[in-house]
Amino acid sequence: MTCIGASLLLAGCSSAPADSNEERGEPAQTLRRQHFDAYFDSDWAMRPLWEDGRAEVARYDAQRVVNGEVLSYELTQVTQLEEFNQQFDVRTDSLQRNDIFPVMHISQFGSLPTDTPPFHFLTTLFFRRDRPTVLHKLTTTLQEPAGNTFKAFVDDDLQYVETYNSYQDGQGAGWRLLRHEVLFEDALSYCLRSLKFANRPSFDATIAGQQQTSSAAPPILYQAHVTVADQVATDTLAASWRVTIDLNSQRKNVYWFAHDYPHLLLRQTTWNGRLRRLKSVARVPYGAQ
Repeated sequence: MTCIGASLLLAGCSSAPADSNEERGEPAQTLRRQHFDAYFDSDWAMRPLWEDGRAEVARYDAQRVVNGEVLSYELTQVTQLEEFNQQFDVRTDSLQRNDIFPVMHISQFGSLPTDTPPFHFLTTLFFRRDRPTVLHKLTTTLQEPAGNTFKAFVDDDLQYVETYNSYQDGQGAGWRLLRHEVLFEDALSYCLRSLKFANRPSFDATIAGQQQTSSAAPPILYQAHVTVADQVATDTLAASWRVTIDLNSQRKNVYWFAHDYPHLLLRQTTWNGRLRRLKSVARVPYGAQ
């Protein structure tokens, strides 16, 4: 298995994507959704749990390696149901519209302590409620002493349009296109919750590498393999579903999800030293987190 770089991306530097003769229409999207339907529960977010006007707030003890140093911090992930409007593609202020559709909103945020001012990051992900694996929109920002980096991926129904603004030399500001048939590594703590765990699926998937970074280089695309196994309880972990993702022969991520719905992420380890371990979870009134 290998990772694929910018050759699968259409790069550009104007304010709007150029026309392409490549066929990218609904048939390809339909095939992709049908492929994942075999492994994921499309009704995962349709349960009444998400309609109680509350947000699920999960807090994790986390670690991350920055410039060779292991930094410990608290990572918070908030998951909630929202209503978007099509006109602005954001949370609507008024429900008296005819262009409203429901989305699941996932926010990940934290601050990493350093000897200089801390690094702050915020990543927001949005999925249509009935499509737990098809990213609708992703935005991510990282603030550090050297500067700020912003990236956004938006599904325009043909492909993902990425816009970025980086402080790093050789990157700056620009845009590029990314093909549809990918899962995003930043979103796996959400979309893997909808796996049909009891079937113990094993399948291949193209995964776009983590975007919660200060780099705005073209995403690395991994031809990954996903496997699900039943994890017995240990002294430090409840019985869970273990999801192993072999990004390639040298890079492996492992996720553990609770046996019971809504299959909360309990622990995560990654090839590059990122760690999460659940320390608390609560459902709180929407907006009060």
